[in-house]
Amino acid sequence: MRNLIVVLVLVLALTFAQGQQANADEPSLTISFGGGDKVYRSADLLALADATEIHIKNDIAYRGPMSFRVVPLLDLLGNLDDTEFDTLQARATDGFVSQIPLALFRKAKEGGAVPWIAIDDAKQPWPDMPGKSFSAGPFYLIWQHAGRSNVGQEQWPYALAELSGVVSPVKRWPQMAVADSVAVDAPERRGLNVFIKNCLSCHRIKGAGKGDMGPDLDEPMNPTEYMTSVGLRRLIRDPTSVRTWPNQVMQGFDESVIPDNELDDLIAYLRYIAHK
Repeated sequence: MRNLIVVLVLVLALTFAQGQQANADEPSLTISFGGGDKVYRSADLLALADATEIHIKNDIAYRGPMSFRVVPLLDLLGNLDDTEFDTLQARATDGFVSQIPLALFRKAKEGGAVPWIAIDDAKQPWPDMPGKSFSAGPFYLIWQHAGRSNVGQEQWPYALAELSGVVSPVKRWPQMAVADSVAVDAPERRGLNVFIKNCLSCHRIKGAGKGDMGPDLDEPMNPTEYMTSVGLRRLIRDPTSVRTWPNQVMQGFDESVIPDNELDDLIAYLRYIAHK
């Protein structure tokens, strides 16, 4: 009898340890916005009363229609007005770090694009993304009616691991700013905004930024110093038309994402930074 009790205790202990290990291995999303860190596991989010399913006609990661199980991001963030932050930093597991203005989230309450956190349910896993051997999970920040707020493709971070409230990139990294003497409507100043929206998530510039997927675009040399204008434009529009390698990850930015006038502004900003 005593041996049976010992065996049962060992079985219960092993079962508990396996359960703890399973919980430890379950993906989690950390949200740091005002009131300390909150950690949500997939099961936590899927169990929320306001979890629902939505359909996106033209999803960025999947390049077409896709349905997701989601929860409203605004509810997870809480009060957007009583905060010292003006930016939501979204960090992915692959080194992608998007800097998204809080203004975009505030617009959601005024009829703008609506942000959701999509959760990859292990019972109904998402497919691999086109051309990749993995899905957009475990968490993915998606936008419903994205066109209402001109949400950029780099503001749809997948493989999401952490969301945190921060101050704007220019305040954190003054070396990337343009001088106060530059006119408000100057292409260099407009180009800075284009860079933050579309490039900073993967590239640093003069050491500024958090992204690690691509090289620094000014150190040790700025691309405007060693590439022709034609080559640089083609690289931004369609990287594979300029150079390719097996692990290439950069996707092109067509005119629907960066219009020609904004591309002109972006290159003007890069040239400005090269001589700053």
